[in-house]
Amino acid sequence: MLARDDVLRAREAIAGAVVRTPTLYSPDLEAHLKCELFQRTGSFKDRGALNRIAALTPEERERGVITISAGNHAQAVAWAAADQHVDALIVMAQPAPDYKAAAARGYGATVDRTPETWSDAFEYLDRLLDETGRALVHPHEDPFVVAGAGSLALEIEEDVPDADAVVVGVGGGGLIAGIQVAIGDRVRVIAVEPELSQAFHAAVEAGHPVTLEPSSLADGLNSPRFGALPFELCLNLERVLVTEDEIADAMRFLYARAKLAVEPAGAAAIAALLTGKVTARHPVAVVSGGNVAPEIASGILGFR
Repeated sequence: MLARDDVLRAREAIAGAVVRTPTLYSPDLEAHLKCELFQRTGSFKDRGALNRIAALTPEERERGVITISAGNHAQAVAWAAADQHVDALIVMAQPAPDYKAAAARGYGATVDRTPETWSDAFEYLDRLLDETGRALVHPHEDPFVVAGAGSLALEIEEDVPDADAVVVGVGGGGLIAGIQVAIGDRVRVIAVEPELSQAFHAAVEAGHPVTLEPSSLADGLNSPRFGALPFELCLNLERVLVTEDEIADAMRFLYARAKLAVEPAGAAAIAALLTGKVTARHPVAVVSGGNVAPEIASGILGFR
């Protein structure tokens, strides 16, 4: 099981390569915003990807890495692999956004779009692992990835010492698991999921992770499965759901009132605060995800 010391080691391993993002105060929301959209690839995923790839053995580096992602983890692995001079292969199902696939290619990774659905994609990934022998950089099952993600919680702890809640948008669970390991013994950690992407809720109801086919506009949270490791760490955390309209409203709020241009996934935690589904005296919301196609952004921001 992961411990806070693992997160502390991860912070040391990635220091200087990832951005120490600002934690800004929003008087309109009466909350602090942990601005992970300012990472190199636009999300917190840089932290875990780099921590994992930096820890590869020489033999693993020679074989290269492989991962699966809806987009933000794909870009982070592609960037981290390039930074560490390691070859990367990314599996992205066909529903994943084309612009995120193009961004991963831009960092030098090979992107495989063969799978038609996310359920197919995980089976396809297993076959490629056997065929290629590459080292897997799993988005939410790898302890190094989870510990790296948790490093942002250490920054929250330093920047907002009186924080009494951290509100987190959830997909596969890597981020919320890292935060829980880092500071969950002293701060409420609250999971926010889109109604159309409920992998965590479904796992809790079933008593174990199950596979879904998510369809939220918050594609960065569209994980078909909540990770087994995050499930073990986060089983008893508070959970809330937000609607697609609430996510879009929160995205517009961040753009207009906080001057933050986020993707829908980056607005999920804000949606929970704006709607009163989460209340706290000194909350911190993680705003992660600055990768959105212009046509999607303009459609949401231009809606009245």
